[in-house]
Amino acid sequence: MHVCLCVREGEGEGDPFTAFLICGYKHLMNFRHLQPGAFSEVVLAEEKRTRKLVAIKCIPKKALEGKENSIENEIAVLHKIKHANIVSLEDIYESKSHLYLVMQLVSGGELFDRIVEKGFYTEKDASKLIRQILDAVKYLHDMGIVHRDLKPENLLYYSMDEDSKIMISDFGLSKIEGSGSVMSTACGTPGYVAPEVLAQKPYSKAVDCWSIGVIAYILLCGYPPFYDENDAKLFEQILKAEYEFDSPYWDDISDSAKDFIVHLMERDPKLRYTCEQALQHPWIAGDTALDKNIHESVSAQIRKNFAKSKWKQAFNATAVVRHMRRLQLGTSQEGQTQPSPQSPRHGRLLLPEDPEEEEEEEKSS
Repeated sequence: MHVCLCVREGEGEGDPFTAFLICGYKHLMNFRHLQPGAFSEVVLAEEKRTRKLVAIKCIPKKALEGKENSIENEIAVLHKIKHANIVSLEDIYESKSHLYLVMQLVSGGELFDRIVEKGFYTEKDASKLIRQILDAVKYLHDMGIVHRDLKPENLLYYSMDEDSKIMISDFGLSKIEGSGSVMSTACGTPGYVAPEVLAQKPYSKAVDCWSIGVIAYILLCGYPPFYDENDAKLFEQILKAEYEFDSPYWDDISDSAKDFIVHLMERDPKLRYTCEQALQHPWIAGDTALDKNIHESVSAQIRKNFAKSKWKQAFNATAVVRHMRRLQLGTSQEGQTQPSPQSPRHGRLLLPEDPEEEEEEEKSS
């Protein structure tokens, strides 16, 4: 990929830096200033020759001090991965002060957002989603890679199409296993982390299978299997694998679905299903997943239990599409809309736009 990238840095200490991407002819994209101190920011860009839309993760080297091994590991992991359901690393650029990871653009939005927006949602839909996740994670495990931070926020739809595939993103905590190795670093998101991680015991690929079980549980009822305002009590629940299939939320869910979850959310990692075993379960490989519409109950619980804070949103699908149109980058790789030379405009894929900020941009353009 030949992306023409040039960098201009602030003159004073702590000044924000601005990255510019030449998008074709004399069309110049002026990306929003990066905030000093942030570990990284993701910006929308267009590949000059093909007009392919990409996401560029901009990482200040200052923020990497002491974390060099972490980013090197993430890059090493991403370089190894080529799978239809995993966000890919397209290229890497480096300036004096920053690293730029050119990533495959996924613009279909987060998993929970799409479920809530649906009018019809069944066990079969959940089964198809989990099958894609299992297939991708099995691929990782076969390559000796453990994701270690699987959660709904890291599951994004590739596009806005109704039948869009699901994509796994964010490999910041991933680990490449050595031959027969186990890991012991405590990491991950508490609600999705396996008991052996919390117990600070050596662990392996089985931690990802536990997380998939938790995700499957939520996809069928809309709330997490473990929850407590007190972290100590939450950890105790997870350590003991104490969860229920509560009535009435699970009354219409098949026994096969519950059996599938029980095998993945098995406290003992040696007895826990592997991805390969899970892919062979009747709820995934057979026809035991029910067709009954559970959207009303599941979406209501998702809204109640997973209301997102504006500051925690990492990838807003609607914002991406709006930016594509506003920046005249085109809405797809098919080139439906051609870019036209005009004044540089700002673009990013971080938070939904603030209305006042939008007005200021309109005035300045």
